[in-house]
Amino acid sequence: MMVFKIALRNILRNRRRSAMTVAAIAVGAIAMLIFGAFTTFVILGVRTTTVEHSGHLVVLRTGYFAFGTGNPAAYGIGDYQGVMKTIADDPTIGPMINVITPSVSLFGIAGNFAVDSSRTFIGTGVVPSDRDTMRKWNEYHLGGGRRPAPHPDLLSDDDITKGAVGVGLARTLGLCGPLEVPGCQAMPAARTEASPSVQGVAPAADLADLAGRDKDVGAGEPGCAKARIDLLSATAGGAPNVVNFCVSGTDQQSAKELDDGYVAMHLALAQQLVYGRGEHKATGIVLQLHRTEDMAAARARLEAIFKDKGLDLEVHDFTELNPIYNQIIGFFGAIFSFIAVIMMVIVLFTVVNTMSMSVMERINEIGTTRALGVRRRGIRRQFLVEGSLLGAIGATLGVVLALIIATIVNRSGMTWTPPGQSGSVPLFLLLAGAPGLIVGAWVVLIVVSTIASLMPASRAARMPVVDALRHV
Repeated sequence: MMVFKIALRNILRNRRRSAMTVAAIAVGAIAMLIFGAFTTFVILGVRTTTVEHSGHLVVLRTGYFAFGTGNPAAYGIGDYQGVMKTIADDPTIGPMINVITPSVSLFGIAGNFAVDSSRTFIGTGVVPSDRDTMRKWNEYHLGGGRRPAPHPDLLSDDDITKGAVGVGLARTLGLCGPLEVPGCQAMPAARTEASPSVQGVAPAADLADLAGRDKDVGAGEPGCAKARIDLLSATAGGAPNVVNFCVSGTDQQSAKELDDGYVAMHLALAQQLVYGRGEHKATGIVLQLHRTEDMAAARARLEAIFKDKGLDLEVHDFTELNPIYNQIIGFFGAIFSFIAVIMMVIVLFTVVNTMSMSVMERINEIGTTRALGVRRRGIRRQFLVEGSLLGAIGATLGVVLALIIATIVNRSGMTWTPPGQSGSVPLFLLLAGAPGLIVGAWVVLIVVSTIASLMPASRAARMPVVDALRHV
């Protein structure tokens, strides 16, 4: 205890220099904690958005992950409802599941013949009520830091013809006016006459003819409130199939390439388009869990179930289906590490300079102390404690200021656009709920300050007693 009292008195001996050292350490702590809190917010936000959209795990037909996107119909899961029941009834994985729902992935051509416009699309068939439940998943209680969910009326369990398109697709098909999309550029009135066929894409007249001949296969002639388009795709047997699609609104996507071809529709309509009069299958079974930490156990259990029952199925998690997730985490993790290293180097050299000056000013005191019988390790310990105390005071001050700054930012209403999202959301610094980050930064800065004191302390301990006493 006496060592700490002496160390504190020595720190207060030159208050200006000590204050500058403490300030440098505090700035290092603030930089590490604020950016660490921001990185935590980004990672949890991206994870929440990804899980809301694609769930934690997806069950696919074996081979779909590698080859299925070229022909989704060929890799459909037959009796998918039986598979879902088997999974939900399992005593191990059942309690972990928040939502289990089928989905159908497809692609084809979307056409709006009223303006003689068509474009390729990438569609997803979902159960609307299940999708709405998935969008409410919020394990980390991010509040306003999440991506706003599309209006639930865009898709309905009761009307399989309703669905949503990307803003880019709505603009291409001339739907900005009928859908009243804000900021969406309307199609010019004068357009160059289109060629009958471009690179194998069927002309509008042919699509309209297919739509007329296949009404009994499709969704009929719906009374669309806003806009109607026709969707063309190939069935599992290779025959072309067309369904009518009521566009009830837009759901903007983060990437322009995806937004320009995005279509979200009812599962039943997607199955009609892909499988026609054949057996309606699902290309995937999405599992959203209550907790992300159960994902590894759930995946292992699913693989065991499929192996025991001889099912030709495979399981993939959301990090495999969304490679950008790991890329975002790696990117922000690298930036945080870079900032932390810079701050530690600054603290290191600041404390080394401060402690070296302290040793130079106290040479006579060191000689007197050694003459009174204090051993070298006692001198070394004294300076190490001073450096550690400087680090503790600076780190503590930095933690307090960082918490104040985080609180101000969280209440300021600042917004930003996170990776993988198309709109701005409130900015939050998740510092108060990250005790590991706070304790880690605090301990690291104290350790760095102690290490920085080691060289000056060793030099003071090795100083000859006679030379120290004669120093003027």
